[in-house]
Amino acid sequence: MSLHAIITRLRAAGCVFAEDEARLLSTAARDHAELHAMVDRRVSGLPLEHILGWAEFHGLRVTVGPGVFVPRRRTEYLVHRATPLLRPHTVVVDLCCGSGAVGAALATTEPRIALHAADIEPAAVKCALHNITQHGGEVHEGDLYDALPTALRGRVHIIVANAPYVPTDAVALMPPEARDHEPRIALDGGTDGLDLHRRIAAEAPHWLTPGGHLLIETSRRQAPHTAEALATNGFHPQIHHCDDLGATVVHGTR
Repeated sequence: MSLHAIITRLRAAGCVFAEDEARLLSTAARDHAELHAMVDRRVSGLPLEHILGWAEFHGLRVTVGPGVFVPRRRTEYLVHRATPLLRPHTVVVDLCCGSGAVGAALATTEPRIALHAADIEPAAVKCALHNITQHGGEVHEGDLYDALPTALRGRVHIIVANAPYVPTDAVALMPPEARDHEPRIALDGGTDGLDLHRRIAAEAPHWLTPGGHLLIETSRRQAPHTAEALATNGFHPQIHHCDDLGATVVHGTR
């Protein structure tokens, strides 16, 4: 199958970046049969990252697998906002870590941090183990803070969270790649999309040091409500936007 033929098929299937995807698939395939199979899977709607086995994030190739949330480029802004806070031996927790992309990016920026990542999805934890442990971090499986070692209580300097924030009724409106191939639990944030944000903010003071930081990715529309959840729990919140990435982060200082 020629590169032109692959591009044509991908375009017909609605792939916006057909040329780039065709080149990536051609490079990844070991032979023509595998290339045909990979193109068929992409045309059927499987996310490109699940086919390749990795996603590009903040200059890294982050391992992802079937049924795992694919890190979005906008989430690089969460890394950008957290990076200036890093110091050697800073204790960082990546909550709702998914593949562990955010934590891995932070550990690449400052390798001497003490990194912990947590997620409730076993498939995500499996990917995070690969992405986080190679940077010296630890990965824990469980529901939010329940996953973390109790010895971390009161010792965490930074919590970063890309928790689900899509309102339940809006999940059906997401692109098929997301709603059909990523776990619902990684997308659905409850009636108004903020259920997890409220839980994270409510429990964070028990884990953070005085002056510690909580950074949560959210949407521009939801940001005031996420900030309110932080303020209610003793944080001084600030809302930050990045128009280039279409990203919003609420940063609360305890």
